[in-house]
Parts: sequence; structure tokens; C-alpha cells
Amino acid sequence: MTFVALMGAAGFRATPGVLIVPLEHEFGWNRAVISFAVFINLLLFGFTGPFAAALMNRFGIRTVTVGALVTVASGALLTTVMTAPWQLYLLWGVVVGLGTGCMASVLAATVAGRWFVQRRGLVLGALTAAGATGQLIFLPFLGWLAQNRGWRSAAITVGIAALAVVPIVALFLRNRPADLGLRAYGATVPDTGPLSTGNPIRNAFRGLGIGARSRDFWLLSGSFFICGASTNGLIGTHLIPASMDHGMAEVTAASLLAVIGIFDVVGTLVSGVLTDRFDSRWLLFWYYGLRGLSLLFLPYAFGTAYFGLILFIVFYGLDWVATVPPTVQLARKLFGQQNFTIVYGWIFAAHQLGAASIAFAAGAVRTFFGDYQLAFMSSGLLCLIAAGLVLRIVRTRRTEGPGLPIPAEAPAYS
Repeated sequence: MTFVALMGAAGFRATPGVLIVPLEHEFGWNRAVISFAVFINLLLFGFTGPFAAALMNRFGIRTVTVGALVTVASGALLTTVMTAPWQLYLLWGVVVGLGTGCMASVLAATVAGRWFVQRRGLVLGALTAAGATGQLIFLPFLGWLAQNRGWRSAAITVGIAALAVVPIVALFLRNRPADLGLRAYGATVPDTGPLSTGNPIRNAFRGLGIGARSRDFWLLSGSFFICGASTNGLIGTHLIPASMDHGMAEVTAASLLAVIGIFDVVGTLVSGVLTDRFDSRWLLFWYYGLRGLSLLFLPYAFGTAYFGLILFIVFYGLDWVATVPPTVQLARKLFGQQNFTIVYGWIFAAHQLGAASIAFAAGAVRTFFGDYQLAFMSSGLLCLIAAGLVLRIVRTRRTEGPGLPIPAEAPAYS
């Protein structure tokens, strides 16, 4: 059920890349204007994470996920009647950003942490791969709709798809193994602790306080900022319009991004297996380093017909979100099982801050310079910096620890 929800969230999140050029043609808005809506969307997609984690601890995974799906559907459907940029910012930026943020990487980390003791890395890899699967399923079809039936058809499809998942999640998704009389996979004792009764907003900020006192939190956050800048913000948002700048049809360009999703499924699952077996710091070092080299190559790939672009897609796709399992694993080891979901939520917020920044910056670069070369090259160099940052994280720290310092009237969440 979590895989289905995350797959849908990824498809919804990737839709702005399909809509940029049609909105530009219909309303005359330049890419900097449209990219600002994506900036808002990505920013809220990330900063909702820690609060979503606290809400899941307070009200349960199922309630939060159903609310998120309804929110996404509302925002997507209402965009079909917009006429001004501020409406795009409000609906696709704020409303859809908040909804998809509640189904972001934090949901995968929460489910993996509650339901699995063994094979956590593999499970995180599988749930993270749901995003690639969402791209694979949604993007070519949405690109075809935008090209042949208009962008409103694509927005309506997104809204209907979100509503279709609601009854499935409401009926079958459970908050923890104990709800079904089970233990977490590999656990020796059942988890029967109650959901938190504390204030979710207060708990979220206390999680930030725990993380902010650690140098490793800032190293993880800094590297994940660059991760977001080089994936969702740049390639996820601008590869389709960049490909169209080089003469590709929108359906073809959307299909290329979907193919990245195919290789991402393989790369992320392999990353999950490796995370269970090897030092996460060195995994991240290689992931960021190789991603940086692929982005430095991308501007030249457009000039080699399809061969260079296909080579980029295969190489980059294997590394698209392979960083997530080792990053979550490091957060769990550094901050303890009881604290890490909310602390990781803030780390993921840094990821989306990076994504939002480059989504807007790349649109501005394209508007002012006429191409994306500066954006691609800069992101590649940033990835090489991230490769160095992750090696400065300490090798080991506690695997468990005390819960958040919540007073008696708001007991620590389980």
C-alpha cells in the first residue's frame, strides 16, 4: 500500500515538467515564472516532511496518507480553471506541494522503521523505487495527453488517479504490525507502543533541535541539498523542456525521463541491498561522484544525437535516488530508532530546498541565457562537492537512543 501511495506521489510531483511548455504557449508565461511555482511545490514537498512524520506518529499513517491524496486531487483539479500565475503558485505550488509532501520519503522511512528490523535497506530501496515507477507509468501518458488533448487533460488525470487510490489506502493501509497482531520483520518482540499524544508541531521542532546540535546532521543535510538540486529540481523539472529545446517532441522527451525511472528501479534496489552490507558513507561518495560526472557530460550529450543522451539516461538513471537508502540508514544510526524519522524529515527538507532552488534557478538561467548548460554544469560540480562532504560523517554512532525530550503532558512518540 505504501508503494502504491509513493508511486502516485512521484507521478504527481513530476507532472510540472510536462506542463511547462504548454503553459508557456497558452498563457505566455516565461519559464522563470512557471518555475517559481515548481520552486514553491518542491519547497513545501520537503518542509512538510518533518511535520508529516510527527502527524503520522500522532494520528497514524493511514489518516495522513488519505488526507494527502485528497489534497493533491483538489489542487490538481482546480488548476484546470486557473487564469493567472498566482493561482498556479497557490494550487500547484502550495496545495499539491503540501499533499505530496505528506507522501514523501519520510513515509517510506516511517514504514520501513516500523515494519522491518531486518532488510531495512532493501525495503527502503523498494519504496524509494516507487518514485521511479510512478515516473515510468505517468510521464509518457501525461506527455501524450498534454500534446494531443491539452494540459488540462493531464491535470484532470492526476486528480482522478489520486482519488482512485484513496479507498485502497483507507481499507488496507495499517499503522504498525501490532494492528494485525504481527511483529516487525526480524523483530523478537512485538511493538505494542501507542501512537504519540504530543503536539505534532512541537515534536517536529524538537526533532530539528536534536539534529541541529550535530555536525553530522549538517553534513547529511548539505549533501542531500545537493542531491535534490541534481535530481528533482534539475532533471525532474527541466530535462523535458531542455530536450524540447533540442527539437524533441514532448512525448519523446517525457519518455526519456520515464526511461530514467526504469534504470532507477534497478539502481535503487541494488543500493538497498548494498546499504544492508556496506558502509553507507562510501556508497554515498560513489553515488554523488558518478552523478556529478554524468551531469557534466549532459550538455555534450544533446549534441550527439540520441547515443550520448541514452548513455546519460542509463548512467544517471542507475544513480537517480540511490542515495536515499544509505542516507536514511545513516540518520537511523546517528539519531536512534525513536528519533530518526522526524530528524530525517528535516534532512529531506534540505533535499527539497535544494530541488526548489535549482528548479527556479535553472528556469531563470534558461530565460536569460537561452539554454541550460550553466545549470547542468553547476549541478555536476556540486555533486562532486557532496561526495567529499559525506566522507566527513562519523563512521558509527549509537543505533538506539532516548526519545525526544518531550515533557510529561506530551510523551515521547514510539
